[in-house]
Amino acid sequence: MSADAAAAAVSPERVVALTEALVRCDTQNPPGRETSVVPALVGVLEGLGCAVEVVEPVPGRPSVLATYRPRAGSAGTLLVNGHIDVVPVVAADWTHPPFEPTLVGTRLHGRGTADMKGGIAAAIEGLAACRDAGVEPPATIVLHLVADEETGGAHGTEALVAAGRVQADACLVPEPTELAISVAERGTVQVRVRVEGEAGHGSEPGAARSAIADAARMITALHDGAVSAAAHPYVGTPTCNVALVEGGVARNVIAPWCTFVLDRRTAPGESVADVLAGLRRVIDAACPGAVYDLETLVVVEPSEVPADHPFPRFVAGLTGADDFVGLSLATDGRFLRNQLAIPTVIYGPGSIRQAHTADEWVEVGELVAAARTFARAYASFTAGGVTPSSASSAT
Repeated sequence: MSADAAAAAVSPERVVALTEALVRCDTQNPPGRETSVVPALVGVLEGLGCAVEVVEPVPGRPSVLATYRPRAGSAGTLLVNGHIDVVPVVAADWTHPPFEPTLVGTRLHGRGTADMKGGIAAAIEGLAACRDAGVEPPATIVLHLVADEETGGAHGTEALVAAGRVQADACLVPEPTELAISVAERGTVQVRVRVEGEAGHGSEPGAARSAIADAARMITALHDGAVSAAAHPYVGTPTCNVALVEGGVARNVIAPWCTFVLDRRTAPGESVADVLAGLRRVIDAACPGAVYDLETLVVVEPSEVPADHPFPRFVAGLTGADDFVGLSLATDGRFLRNQLAIPTVIYGPGSIRQAHTADEWVEVGELVAAARTFARAYASFTAGGVTPSSASSAT
């Protein structure tokens, strides 16, 4: 089969070398240094016969858009979306220099090896393998290698969606999943709670109402997991983390105010209104009579593609997987699923447990296995094989 021939043509040496080349480019965000990796990406993609465009919705924050069109006409469009920015490093915490990739045994170390320059390299190697095997993809292959995912995506995927630059029949996002197929991911609603109290002399704590004491009751109830939402089959039960607290005016004064910020992770199907109402129920039960306000700071939507949709099943057929997983975090896949109804699967080499850590690493074997999956996908994807009409539920 042509898909097997393409997979067999994957070069382990080439996918490692490309990962290393991308890691050597310091693309920390913040502040946002994606420009440094653009020449390497443009060179390799043009060398594979792609039409390449560099777009900058915001000056200095480029994304690379590459399109490979089959010579004999196209049977649809398969999109690969990957981010080229990485989180900042504290170099002193690293055993190996973070932007000098180092191979130790079967592990390639460096910032971005897992999250997610290794995944991008695997996706590009899949196209190179098709070329080497003489396999022409039946569909158009589009790669969006975007800025700004690590700080929300406003200057990357979100901007491309808003500008009408994203059209596809299905999408693969090579975030680190340890080669599992993720069909769902959590979102977040981050909220500031301001609690109002009454100032009084610190020698008589019972003479006035302490905002800090009230906040403590609320925090205990919220952080201990009092989340009134059902478990999702792939992302589990939503959670609530109280991350920041401040309040009071002096060491000898009953606190007239206190604020705390919480991170309420959400499951597909939950709305912001549902979340806020649930927080109020927990707070009111824990601290009757308290005076407080809720201010929504950040909303990141959860998202999913139904597990019985044909596209996840298509990807499972490429990998041999017999089940799917969910992610506790959010990816740029949410923009594609929620705003454009593009069936999107998250699949890539590396572990999320390595992402954002010192001495980040990826297994070379996973880079190679992912590249082979991408090669098979390119060699066999057609839009007709992933239309929702054959699924029992739609995106």
